[in-house]
Amino acid sequence: MKLVKDQVALVTGASSGIGKTVAYYLAKEGAKVGVNYYSDEEGANDVVKKITEIGGEAFPVQGDVGNEEDVLKMFNKVYETYGNLDILVSNAGIQRDAPIEKMTLKDWETVIRTNLTGAFLCSRQAVQYFLKRGVVKGISKSAGKIIFMSSVHQEIPWAGHINYSASKGGLTELMRSLSQETANKLIRVNSVAPGAIKTPINEDVWKDKEKKEHLLKLIPYNRLGEPEDVAEVVVWLASDKSEYVNGTTIFVDGGMTLYPGFINNG
Repeated sequence: MKLVKDQVALVTGASSGIGKTVAYYLAKEGAKVGVNYYSDEEGANDVVKKITEIGGEAFPVQGDVGNEEDVLKMFNKVYETYGNLDILVSNAGIQRDAPIEKMTLKDWETVIRTNLTGAFLCSRQAVQYFLKRGVVKGISKSAGKIIFMSSVHQEIPWAGHINYSASKGGLTELMRSLSQETANKLIRVNSVAPGAIKTPINEDVWKDKEKKEHLLKLIPYNRLGEPEDVAEVVVWLASDKSEYVNGTTIFVDGGMTLYPGFINNG
């Protein structure tokens, strides 16, 4: 039995990296998927192609998650195409790195706008729909599922990346507060917090032997994560297998948040 059979999912930032794999895994488990992209239309079309090749259903939907009008259009497109929504994976995220004395206001606002405001706008639209529709018997025990893509840096400070860390710290309390607010309506809200995952955003690190060896010192499990590691957890959270899991963050990090510098007693 497929875990999310006959459900409809929207995955933001799904044209590459973790989002791409999450969209594919949800489709593999029976969901129809809206594959959101901002500018990488080719990447989104490739995801849709791979999904259709395994007999799944998906379509690309353009939109800037930090733009309210774009978000409204994106959700309406999903409703027009599939007539429903069961799962939101709020995955879209960016980095604009700099030490604080060199970080521009634009660097700060751009990251917060996409990573945090985008999560707010998308989750607001999803909640409005879930509240109106309620639980659909035979599909899911929940009225809807929202899964935010956070980061180990909601927990671990990251010098030189304060805009990114602040956005993920804010996302933690957005998730927890939203879960508290909507749990009695059977809407489940959780986060997944990846550690060092091999994606295009950090390709310069894992393709460089010296940088990779240094990074592995931060990971007790002694390997970098793969997008599939994250996608498996997302699918589980989107399914009834996790029906009593609400308002929590699952870290997919090989133990990075265990502060491995203390392995030998600090």
